[in-house]
Amino acid sequence: MRILTVMTHKIFKGFIVIVVLLLNCAGLFAQQNALFSQYMFNTLAFNPAYAGSRNVAAATALYRNQWVGIEGAPQTGTFTMDAPFANERLGLGIQLMSDKVGITKTTGIVLSGAFRIPINEGSLSFGLQGSMNNYHAGFSSVNLDPSGPVPDMAFASDVNKTLYNFGSGAYYRNSRFYAGLSVQDFVRNRLNNDTIGVGDITARQSAHAYLATGYVFPLGFDFNLKTSVLVKGVRGAPVQGDLNATLWIKEVLAIGAEYRTSADISAMMEIKVSPRVSLGYAFDKSITSLRTYNSGSHEFMLRYEFSFDRDRVLSPRYF
Repeated sequence: MRILTVMTHKIFKGFIVIVVLLLNCAGLFAQQNALFSQYMFNTLAFNPAYAGSRNVAAATALYRNQWVGIEGAPQTGTFTMDAPFANERLGLGIQLMSDKVGITKTTGIVLSGAFRIPINEGSLSFGLQGSMNNYHAGFSSVNLDPSGPVPDMAFASDVNKTLYNFGSGAYYRNSRFYAGLSVQDFVRNRLNNDTIGVGDITARQSAHAYLATGYVFPLGFDFNLKTSVLVKGVRGAPVQGDLNATLWIKEVLAIGAEYRTSADISAMMEIKVSPRVSLGYAFDKSITSLRTYNSGSHEFMLRYEFSFDRDRVLSPRYF
C-alpha cells in the first residue's frame, strides 16, 4: 500500500508540471469557458476524473442566466450523467451543454472516463475526456453604421465550426475532503474564419486549468460546514478564484455564500427533497462596475441519484 501511495503522489506531481507547461503555451486571445457558482454540483464539467466518484449513477441539470438586464449576457445550460462500473474502479460520464453569449452560441457533448485507485479511506482517480462542440458566431446579424465609408468584411459572414478537443484530470476524495486538478481544451482550435481577420488577431480555444479542493468540518448537533475553493487559470485572463462556505443542517438543508475574486458575491441554498433528489439555487450580485447595469445572476440546479439496488441505502455525499 505504501508503494502504491508513493507512486500515485509522483503521478500527481507530474500532472501539476504538465498543467503549468500548458498554461505557459496557451494563446493570448482565448475563449473562456462557461462558469457556474454551484460548481461543486458540476465537477464533471471541468474534471473528467470525477466520473463515478459518488458511487451511484447520478444525473445533474444546471441552468444559469447571468447579468439579467444586459442584452446578450451569457445564458448557459448543462446536463450531466455519470456512473461507476467494474466494482466502482471505473467511471463513465456524459455532458450536454449549451452556452450563448451575445452573437455566439456553443453547443456540444463531452464524454468522460475515469480509473480509480483505492487509497486508505479514500480514492484517487485519473480521467480523460473528449468533446465535440458546434461554435456559431452570427456576425452578419450585427447592425453596423450604414453611413460607414467601407463595409467591414469581418462582419460579412457568420462563423460555424465543429470543434474537437480533449482534457484530463486527477481527483482525490474521502468522506470529508476532496482535491482535484484538471485541464480542458488542449487543442488550440481557431474560432474565426480563415479568410476573415482583424490584423493579426486570431481567436482560439485555449487550455483552461482548474484546481479545486474542499473540506467538511463537523460542528455537532447535526451541523456540518462545507468549505470549497475553485481556482481557474487561462492565458490572457486574470486567475480567478471562487471561495465558498455552506452550512449543512441535518444533511437536508444547506445555506451558503460565495465570493468570486473581482467579480461577484453569491448566496445559495440546496435542499434534499428525498434521498435521491436535490434542488439548488444561487443568486449572484456583481461587485464591479457592471452592478449598475444588471439586476444579478440566477442559477438553478436539479440532481437525481439512481439506486438500482433496492436494499442499498444512499449515504450522504458532500462532493
